[in-house]
Amino acid sequence: MSEPSTSAPSWVLHVDLDQFIAAVEVLRRPELAGLPVVVGGRGDPTERGVVATASYEARAFGVGSGMPLRIAARRCPEAVFLPVDKEAYDAASAEVMAALRALEWGGVPVVLEVLGWDEAFLAAGPGHHDLGDPRDFAEHLRGEVLAQTRLHCSVGIGDNKLRAKIATDFGKPRGVWQLTEDTWFEVMGERPTTALWGIGAKTAKKLAGLGIDTVEQLARSDARVLAAELGPTMGPWFHRLGRGVDPSPVDATPWVPRAHGREETYQEDLEDWTRVVEEVRSLTRRAVVDIDREGRPAARVGIKVRYRPFFTVSRSLTLPEPSNDPAVLADAAVSLLDRVERDRPVRLLGVRLEMVDPPRQP
Repeated sequence: MSEPSTSAPSWVLHVDLDQFIAAVEVLRRPELAGLPVVVGGRGDPTERGVVATASYEARAFGVGSGMPLRIAARRCPEAVFLPVDKEAYDAASAEVMAALRALEWGGVPVVLEVLGWDEAFLAAGPGHHDLGDPRDFAEHLRGEVLAQTRLHCSVGIGDNKLRAKIATDFGKPRGVWQLTEDTWFEVMGERPTTALWGIGAKTAKKLAGLGIDTVEQLARSDARVLAAELGPTMGPWFHRLGRGVDPSPVDATPWVPRAHGREETYQEDLEDWTRVVEEVRSLTRRAVVDIDREGRPAARVGIKVRYRPFFTVSRSLTLPEPSNDPAVLADAAVSLLDRVERDRPVRLLGVRLEMVDPPRQP
């Protein structure tokens, strides 16, 4: 048997299922293969709701996640619209993650960090032997996932999690791509800062105000200026992003939710605030079921109110003491309505219950 590797690169793989929700729906309805499929809301494009995902065929018409269903229907009238089925996606995701956890790399079980329904980081476990070409293992991984779940995935390979995550987008769909320190600036240097995982439009606008538009400009900027303008923590962090630096390990610790929430988009705007109060109480009761399942009471309560057309406000408060009493939590949520305007029609309401931290394991 070969000796454990000590000098070989420590590779990280990022696995991302291709058009996951749409692909699960096509598995359930094979006749939809090759057709534009849009999943969102209750599956009725005449109702209010947003796109959860769209198949590649639908994306070709400009349909994308987060788009109102009515706009999606205008862009792609021939699309098949389906309702969101969370339980089906939970089940499919569990199958995928089980297939990934069963893999061995370098003679030892892999370490898997689950990021959500359809993506995860993966690395070889402690004491591994020679890992070989990571692209060979990535193709093996893709084949195993497909054989066991009938779902396709793309894999990004990097020498850290950030580079692996970004590499995946270059490999989609159904492909493998590798990004390392050696190729970082060649691949990413001239791309906009929004190409970095963790930088959105608002941050990019702030960076542009500093004369920073590209990844290479961010990498070569003055970290002290970034700290002064964007904060002593975030400024240096953005500077590291520009250089592709990410020291965080692949961590198999199960994700523990901080909060649970429920929200509802109403097909007709709510103008009667007595009804708004009733809906907030109903949403709170539904969210309490979720935190009871966790076995952790709520320490903080928040609400979200979206007015017509799309103006959104949120309010929150910390409870005097943690509680899972539906009446106490509903009263707290309703009290937050005193801190929002009541002169506009409401199209969406949400309630969020932030739980106490789980007990530390001995």
